[in-house]
Formats: sequence, C-alpha cells, structure tokens
Amino acid sequence: MSLIDLVREAAGSVRDPELRRSLGELGMVGDVTVEGTNATVEVRLTIVGCPAAASIEHDVRTAVAAVAGIGDVTMHMQVMTPEQRAELLTALRPGGAKTNPFGPGTLTRVIAVPSGKGGVGKSSVTANLAAELAKQGYRVGILDADVYGFSIPALMGLVTDGVAAKPTRLDDMIVPPVGHDVKVISIGMFVENANAAVAWRGPMLQRTITQFLTDVYFGDLDFLLLDLPPGTGDIAITVGQQLPNSEVLVVTTGQAAASEVAVRAGVLAQQTGQKLLGVVENMGPLTLPDGSTLELFGSGGGEDVARELGTNRDYLSRAISSQNTHFNELINKYRIEEAVQILGNKCDKRNNFSLSIIASDVGFKTMSVFIEAFRKQTGMNPAQFRATACNEEKEGNNLPIIV
Repeated sequence: MSLIDLVREAAGSVRDPELRRSLGELGMVGDVTVEGTNATVEVRLTIVGCPAAASIEHDVRTAVAAVAGIGDVTMHMQVMTPEQRAELLTALRPGGAKTNPFGPGTLTRVIAVPSGKGGVGKSSVTANLAAELAKQGYRVGILDADVYGFSIPALMGLVTDGVAAKPTRLDDMIVPPVGHDVKVISIGMFVENANAAVAWRGPMLQRTITQFLTDVYFGDLDFLLLDLPPGTGDIAITVGQQLPNSEVLVVTTGQAAASEVAVRAGVLAQQTGQKLLGVVENMGPLTLPDGSTLELFGSGGGEDVARELGTNRDYLSRAISSQNTHFNELINKYRIEEAVQILGNKCDKRNNFSLSIIASDVGFKTMSVFIEAFRKQTGMNPAQFRATACNEEKEGNNLPIIV
C-alpha cells in the first residue's frame, strides 16, 4: 500500500462526531497528496459553519500524523457540493423516503419514561440511564418529548451560557448534537429564548414528535429513550400510537401524591399497547452519617405503583374501562382539529379533494364515525364546514377556530 493510500485510510478512519460514522464511509475525504514527509489532506464538511469542523480537523491531523513516514500535515477544510451532500444523504438514508425507523419491527429498544406529575426526577432518570448505557458501549439516543418543560439539553451538558446546542441541518435531515456520547434532540434546541413558552395544542405536538422520529438522523441505535411530559396528555398518547412497541419505565417518588397519579401513566401505556418495563422510585430514603435514614419524600410509592400495575389486574381493567370513553373522545378531538386545517387548506382545490381520504389520513377507519365526530365538534358536517371556511377565507376572514 502506498503512502498516499495509508494517509487516506488514516483520514478516512476518523469518525464524524455527529453522524457517528467514518469520514471515508461518508465520502468526506477529498484529495490527498504526499510530498516527501508532508501530507496534504482535503476534508469535505457537510455544511458551511459545521459545528464539528474543529473536532474533525484535529482528529484527522492527529490520525495522519501517526502514519509512519509523515512528518507534517496540511489540512484543507472544504464544504461539500450539493451533489456530494446528496450522495451523503443517500448513504445515511438508503430508502430515500423519510420514515419512522423505531416503530414495530425495529431492532432498537425503545424506552419511554413518563411520570404522573412533575418534579419527581423523570428527566434525571432518563439522562442518567442514557449516559450509563452509553458508558457500557451501547449506541444511545434521547428524544426529549417534554415540549413544555424541556430540560434534557442541560442535563446532557449541551447548554452553554443558557443557550442549547443547535442541531445540524442537512437539507431535510436533522443531525442531533451529542452529549456524553448520547445523541440528543429537544425542542429546546430550536427556541431562541429558553424562557419562552411553547404554547402548542394537540396537532402541533403530534407533528413535532412525528418530525423528530422521521427527520432526525439517529443512525443505528441500541436504545432510544423518550423523556415524556408528566401526565397522560397529547404527547403520551402520540408516543403510544407511533411507538406501540416501546416499553414504559414509570418514575415516581415515595409519597402518595406522586405514586397515585403515576399509576395513570401506566394505565395509559396499557391502553396504547405498550409494555410496562418497571417502576423507579426516585428521591428515596437518605442514609445519614449516624446510619439512620431520612425519608424526606416518603417511601413505598414505587412498590405501590408496581403492585397496582403489575399484579392488580382487576384494578387495571377497571381503570382502563372507565377511561376508554374519555380517551376516544380526546383522540377524536385532535383528529378533527387536524381535519379542519386540511379542509381549510384545500379551498383552492374544489375539484381535487376527497373526504374519505382526509378521514383516513387523520385516523378514522370509517366515514360515518368521521362525520359524526366532526358534526359533534363543529356543529356541521365536513362539506358544510369546508364551504363556510372557504367562503370566509375569500372574504379575508380567518378560518373558524374550534375550542
């Protein structure tokens, strides 16, 4: 093997810290020349202002300098052409179309971490579990689904001076930052002001989780952890629908105020077909210097939740049965809100839309159920609503808002 080949091999063996694949595999090593003991290496960065540029340059320089016969290394950091970037994206996403790679049939173990109420250390459990799994050599990612109360970026060391690290955009692909060897994505990385309120309703929340699952390049993971918001609201339902194969690790504290509502998070997991992995009782008894223990946050809550969810099947059946009606109404409410937006957006396509397709797209299996739910929520059938909405739009008014 020639010296140039050895230099190219050394440069190509360096891993991109974000994409977690070798530069050679990604086509990021360009021209390589050697004159005497001096090597010149061209590296093609994915985008202008690539946040990993300095790290890649340092690692390539170090790898090439270690090649026998090389005394000096000159680096040329270039940016990929659109054609080269398209080839890279094809390599990362061989199928081409954006899909959810973590649904049924995935080889990745998906673990959702919910709680009944906030303040029980759910995010801390998620972050520590992810960091420990990564430390053991597993490939791990975190999807921070707590849109309203995101804290994962800070816990994973990805916040500097109050500003979270930004993901890298490669056309329509999002490359997540890496903290403690864990790939992390959070809505906190997209807001300019960390104190700004994310005031989103059901459909927006659903689309956010969907986009995180389809657009973010996590690569091949052994584990994907989801930090869910407290309670049994929109996001918990969306995760249950899109990741029915996921396992649920419920977090509570020892006090009854936390454990009683934590049971509901487990009940929702049962409703959406998820598997209960276990229960974590956080903030447990503290062992004092004299050997005694202080139960500042109570004790036994985790055991109570595990007993209710794991062995008391009669309780679980009653809980699921009593919530089914409310659960279905809540799902239909979000589906109709999405249908309203679709109908309003088709005002300029009067002869090119199908109510049956819209009903199917938002999740209704039959037209009769769709029409009944639509009429119940809006006071009119879909065709009447569309006519009214499009007429109002022509007059310059806003579309009707369903509360």
